[in-house]
Amino acid sequence: MILPLFRGPNLMTKLTRYERLKRLLACFSSEDHVLVLINADPDAIASAMAVKRLLWRRVASVTICHVNVIKRPDNLSMVRLLDVRMVHIDELDQTRERKAVLVDSQPSHDERFKTFRPEAVIDHHPDTGVKAPFVDIRPKYGATASIMTEYLRAARIKPSAKLATGLFHAIKTDTSNFERKTLLEDLKAFQFLFRHANIPLSRRIEQADLRFDFLKYFRIALDEMQLRGGRMFVHLGEVVNPDVCVLVADFFMRLASVDWSVVSGINDQKLVIVMRNDGIRKNAGKLAKESFGHIGSAGGHQSMSRAEVPFERLDFLPGETDRKLISRWIIDQVEKRTTSGVQKPASDTEMKKAIFGRPS
Repeated sequence: MILPLFRGPNLMTKLTRYERLKRLLACFSSEDHVLVLINADPDAIASAMAVKRLLWRRVASVTICHVNVIKRPDNLSMVRLLDVRMVHIDELDQTRERKAVLVDSQPSHDERFKTFRPEAVIDHHPDTGVKAPFVDIRPKYGATASIMTEYLRAARIKPSAKLATGLFHAIKTDTSNFERKTLLEDLKAFQFLFRHANIPLSRRIEQADLRFDFLKYFRIALDEMQLRGGRMFVHLGEVVNPDVCVLVADFFMRLASVDWSVVSGINDQKLVIVMRNDGIRKNAGKLAKESFGHIGSAGGHQSMSRAEVPFERLDFLPGETDRKLISRWIIDQVEKRTTSGVQKPASDTEMKKAIFGRPS
């Protein structure tokens, strides 16, 4: 019997886990070739692994396809250590007809998703009005991996150690070790996965966040760091990957004398500024917006934030790659908001005066 299909997170919450599972599986037949589309990160990768396990022996084939280029060392390690077989969208055989499943994303999240008509969408981000035969969007959940764990349990599937480890790591990552929004359902999924996951393997994935070529930036950071009243400032200059700024910012937050860590670098014609604090200081996301939102994009959370300023918006500087000038400007932008409250954005004249008219 073919079950009626529907969409809507409110309706979905009224169904039991088993009913949701039946409606999802009813979308596919044994002749189908299924394409699981993701923007690869830990939650998306693990959720795609779970979809593949759910459809094992129920469809002709399942292919996991990512639209982004995977660069983060921990994500690369996750793919390698869990033996996740994926293909980039540019390498996909477009001639084969496939039914698409979108997990941890929605069509509006990436232009390349819009070229597919998904049969099913499963996600934990806010609903953007997705239209598909099957839609399960639960914005209150901390991770899509928690939702997929519920499907596995409804199907009475005992996850393999690698699948459980992937889902376990995904929930930890997307909830920031349960420091971000979390439901009881996330905790239940985590508890279930803990019994089946390889914990040392999960720890190895978490710790694999450094590449060998990143080490030189730590030397630069130690040489260039400026500690001013509990606030650590570092400008790294050109960086091969903005993630370097994140790693260095997190590193300095381990120092007992540091309350704020502000690390910047230049990548892809943009100045990237990463902020971290101890969680009891002024909101980092708000500070990023106040300091840099008027000339670039900025935002974040209580204890972490990020700003990106295009080079063309830095025309008040005589040389955008002058490390000392940029560092002095960043320090001025942050300090006048952390020491004297919120001020209106500085004009170009005020910025030049701040850079050239005060000692570093």
